[in-house]
Amino acid sequence: MSGALVKGQNGPLNVSDLVVTTQIAAPADLSALLVTANGTVRSDADFVFFNQPSGPGVNLHPGPDGRPAALVISLGSVPPEIQGIRAVITLDDTVVPNFGQIAPPTAIVADLSGDVLYEYRTEGLTTESVIIALELYRRQGDWNVRAVGQGYANGFAALVADHGVQINQTPAAPSTAYAQPAPPDFAPPATGYAEPAPGYAAPGYPPPAQQYPAGGGSPSQGGFLDDQDLPGSHAVSLVKGQRINLRKAGGEPLSYVRMGVGWDPVSRGGMFGGKAPDIDLDASVVLYSDMSPVDVVYYSSLTSKDGSIRHQGDNLTGEGNGDDEVIVVDLTRIPAYVTALLFIVTSYKGHTFEQISNAYCRLVDGATNTELARFTFTGGMPYTGMVLAKVYRSGTGEDWKMEAIGESFQAAHPSDAVPQLGRFLN
Repeated sequence: MSGALVKGQNGPLNVSDLVVTTQIAAPADLSALLVTANGTVRSDADFVFFNQPSGPGVNLHPGPDGRPAALVISLGSVPPEIQGIRAVITLDDTVVPNFGQIAPPTAIVADLSGDVLYEYRTEGLTTESVIIALELYRRQGDWNVRAVGQGYANGFAALVADHGVQINQTPAAPSTAYAQPAPPDFAPPATGYAEPAPGYAAPGYPPPAQQYPAGGGSPSQGGFLDDQDLPGSHAVSLVKGQRINLRKAGGEPLSYVRMGVGWDPVSRGGMFGGKAPDIDLDASVVLYSDMSPVDVVYYSSLTSKDGSIRHQGDNLTGEGNGDDEVIVVDLTRIPAYVTALLFIVTSYKGHTFEQISNAYCRLVDGATNTELARFTFTGGMPYTGMVLAKVYRSGTGEDWKMEAIGESFQAAHPSDAVPQLGRFLN
């Protein structure tokens, strides 16, 4: 017989192998945070979700026929320093924006034979889009379950920030069980985070783009007007605030593009100088539906939910020639509700842009490996984050434009950046 919990109530767990599932009236993701005594994770390995479905003692199994996934937990395999396993339910807020618009979700704890041990129906939710439903926790060597029901109106970013999910290691490759399959010409490298294709970011790539200032005349006159199509004969060197149509000369729209980001650390001077610091900039892209963030692609979540955008892996130092990080975008596969993409960089270790040189972002035609446009950062600024560019729908929504932004903010992680980005959408 199952026990129906109320918020804050707990109960003992007398079996070591468990399954946690949900009953919910909207599309949602189930995930788990494995936390220490201070309520934070040790590393990204303690966050089990659709792009990283395995953790120490916890595995996420996809649900049949589109139903919610299940957390299969072996308490005997959980490391001793882990004091709690928090079951998290995250709404697909592109379908339903918050829990207040649906019936209260129910979290269920059962044994491996399917016998229900505990249920918790989370009442009273309003604007929250993410909740910690249940926590399995240790007490004096025994495991117990507690009904939590803590909601986050600010969504995934707030949840991650609260639990200290800050990753400084190469993440696991995304599980193909949780991502839509990509067409053959969009598949990630078979060996993981391989270097970009030869000719794309190799040493000696075509020389720096010529300068074509906004409003400086037509391409044939040596300038490039704002809001024009991309010229076919040269790459455009963008200035802050300049916009370009993502169409080739002749009006053909781009479909498959790469955003490459590169940087070098500033060498230390002085008698004992010469060694540059290890600077870890992280490129990310935030997907928006009007003013609402709906997804983030970054080093710990390398593929968008719809499969249209893929991050090709984390570079921890900025060393080497060519692009340090690359984000690949298939514009034809981006869902209609996504209206804008913000490309950002954040400095994971807190180095400011005063300690970074030769930083740039560039747009490359994925079909031909031709550089189309480049935006170079100028001036050493005492900030740890920057919005590089915005790619957004225009006209009927079928066309895309890119705007060079180059505005700074303070953030070391994409979750810190998201709440600050709304002003760049206008």
